[in-house]
Amino acid sequence: MKKFAELRTSRSFFVIVLLVLLGLLAASVVLAVNLGTMSISPSQIFHVILYKLFGIGDASLYGSGPVADVIWFIRLPRIILAVAVGIGLSVCGVVMQAVVKNPLADPYILGISSGASLGATMAIMLGVGAFLGSNFVGIAAFVGALAISLAVMTLSNIGGRSNSTKLLLAGMALSAICSAFSNFIVYFANDKDGIQSITFWLMGSLAGADWAQIGILLPVVLIAALFFWSQARTMNLMLLGDEASITLGTNLHLWRHIYLIVSSVIIGFVVYSSGMIGFVGLVIPHIVRMLFGTDHRRLVPLCALVGAIYLIWADVLCRVIIPKTELPIGILTSMIGAPCFIYLMVRRRYGFGGGD
Repeated sequence: MKKFAELRTSRSFFVIVLLVLLGLLAASVVLAVNLGTMSISPSQIFHVILYKLFGIGDASLYGSGPVADVIWFIRLPRIILAVAVGIGLSVCGVVMQAVVKNPLADPYILGISSGASLGATMAIMLGVGAFLGSNFVGIAAFVGALAISLAVMTLSNIGGRSNSTKLLLAGMALSAICSAFSNFIVYFANDKDGIQSITFWLMGSLAGADWAQIGILLPVVLIAALFFWSQARTMNLMLLGDEASITLGTNLHLWRHIYLIVSSVIIGFVVYSSGMIGFVGLVIPHIVRMLFGTDHRRLVPLCALVGAIYLIWADVLCRVIIPKTELPIGILTSMIGAPCFIYLMVRRRYGFGGGD
């Protein structure tokens, strides 16, 4: 264990792990496209992508047809969306755990999920935002998630400057309010079809992936992930507390708000694209932290890659685990994540450290 503890802090080990994860991610994308009711070879995948992106190859073979359509319009967008959502949830999980100084925090801990749920409930049951088009439910959820985040920051600053404890308490309070209003709307609307739609949306799904939404979500997630990677030193200081960080010349008050706003934007886009997918932002950062340490310079990029790989294969299982039926991905991630959550709760030595 001591040798591994020394090894994982070395720069060369980090680079090797990063390269291995990048290779696994690329392999996962190709294999995931290959799996399904229609058998598709890696060569076909490569040629279709090459033709669609650069116009290289035979148009009659790779420009259209059943194989090209399945690859380009069904499977590949879904897998790229899984990559984007996995990166977004995992990185936001790391950030939220640093912001509130709680290793059991996840991207939804500050009421973001309840705000998104209220927005979706108002859209489905009351028709709020219907003029925005076919994606109005996702847009309403995005607005709800962002609004509740801004409300949390405002509330936590009342009566003095916010800190991790006040942010957590404000998030819990506003989450309860949003849940109460959602239940109120559902109860009085008495719409069975609407209730079924809300339930399915809350379970999460990547089935609605298309290149238009990926063209927005993926750049936002990647830019935000790079931003948080550049903030590794500040997030390391957050684990030490406000007093220690001030003596080291960093005021965490401003950075907490910046991180919360950026995380809320990411979660809003994720919720808009895929609904609610739980436990990814909780479990992935903790597993990576236990294996590779608490330094955010390593934690952020490794969590991004592990989260992307994890969600790709979670989605593949959802497609193939029950014949002729697709399991909502939120159900599977909860079935995997909940036992992990319980294990983390009962560990003898528990915290931000990586050792046992």
